[in-house]
Amino acid sequence: MKGWPMSLEMSPIQRFDRAVRDGQVAPVTCAACGCRLEPSGTADEAPWFHFGRLGGRDARGDRPACIEAPHDRSGNPILAG
Repeated sequence: MKGWPMSLEMSPIQRFDRAVRDGQVAPVTCAACGCRLEPSGTADEAPWFHFGRLGGRDARGDRPACIEAPHDRSGNPILAG
């Protein structure tokens, strides 16, 4: 009986939620407040947002000024201009 080869890959979409800093792989963090960010999509230019934001607070319960602002992949808030 022949079948398809098995794969351990659970998600075929590659996630880019890590950055390289000082030669180490690390989560992408906000340059303004240090909170962890998560991508809003799979495209390279998709904006990043604070992880676990809810009701104007971040995952730690803080209220940084940039909580609702989109961020670039370097962690800098994107200011409307």
